[in-house]
Amino acid sequence: MKTYKTIKRDKNNLGLSCLLGIIFTLQSGLLLAGNFIEPDDKYIQYTGRMDFVNPKQPLISWPGTSIKAKFTGKTLKIKLDDQEGNNYFNVIIDGNDQFPHVLHAKQGSHVYPIAFYLQDGEHIVELYKRTEGHEGSTKFLGLELADNGKLLNPPTRPIRKIAFFGDSITSGQGNEAADNSGDLDLSEKNNYLSYSSITARKLNAEHHTVSLSGIGIMLSWFDFTMPEYFDQVNGAGNNKSHWDFSSWTPDIVVINLFQNDSWLVKDPKRISPMPNSEQIIQAYVDFVYTVSQRYPNKPIICALGSMDITKQGSNWPGYVKTAVARIKQMDSKANIDTVLFEHTGYKKHPRVNQHQRNAEKLTEFIKGKMGW
Repeated sequence: MKTYKTIKRDKNNLGLSCLLGIIFTLQSGLLLAGNFIEPDDKYIQYTGRMDFVNPKQPLISWPGTSIKAKFTGKTLKIKLDDQEGNNYFNVIIDGNDQFPHVLHAKQGSHVYPIAFYLQDGEHIVELYKRTEGHEGSTKFLGLELADNGKLLNPPTRPIRKIAFFGDSITSGQGNEAADNSGDLDLSEKNNYLSYSSITARKLNAEHHTVSLSGIGIMLSWFDFTMPEYFDQVNGAGNNKSHWDFSSWTPDIVVINLFQNDSWLVKDPKRISPMPNSEQIIQAYVDFVYTVSQRYPNKPIICALGSMDITKQGSNWPGYVKTAVARIKQMDSKANIDTVLFEHTGYKKHPRVNQHQRNAEKLTEFIKGKMGW
């Protein structure tokens, strides 16, 4: 027969434990006041590849993923659960993207106060992911409004749609860094100010961005490539998740890859023998063809640059142009073009001013092509 020992509790210690528990709960953001809005509320608008396996905890991973809501009330808080504590978000209130609230997500579940003294009336909030899959994924757990606040019908979605596939240039690696500093500070990686996002806003288009710093078509700085990565719904590393391409169809596709390949194919420790021109061209053809199969009959722009891959004397623009010509020979109906972003001589990742120039060039090209 089992016997059970009675545990005597000290009332003072019990009271102290309860107090500490309450403080911890408040600090962890698990105790919410006000009017809490669940992530599956019909008035919350999601843009980008997001994993909704658990609709109460949709997973954000790709750069440029956006969550919008229109609400009333003077206060706003956002609840997130971040995987690693390395992600940054822009929180844009009422379209004021010149001075966003830059949110650094801490690891774990937390509530982030965003606004306390808003004017009476309607407001729009956008949570926009600045960083990328290298920084891990984030669960969106909801919004907290003022007691009298409520959600309204979300903003009207843009009709136009653009899909971007790229590397660190498209992600916006180091674009907010000073010209004379490095590229690795995560707070200075801002996809909102990359050429891709700027182009989409100039064209009033919704965009999906599938990009990752260091990735290539043939080789990457890690052990997977874009052909293995581009079809995931979760962009946090190489995984077995699958994106449903039929759920969102772009009007036009922009591919800006090969920068990392151009560096890495010269390294015999990574690939041996070094691929020849024909193999490089065919690898590009194969990937573009694969993307075109996911978006049948949609125009594709093969962009390149603006780092040293487009410098004077580089062979890589010729590789891309040859690949595009080959695709047109294979399919007379292929709607595919090439856009080159000029190399300025700058030896690091393009800064915001370079992204703006590239966006202007791409915007004008798409306007002419699509009649936008």
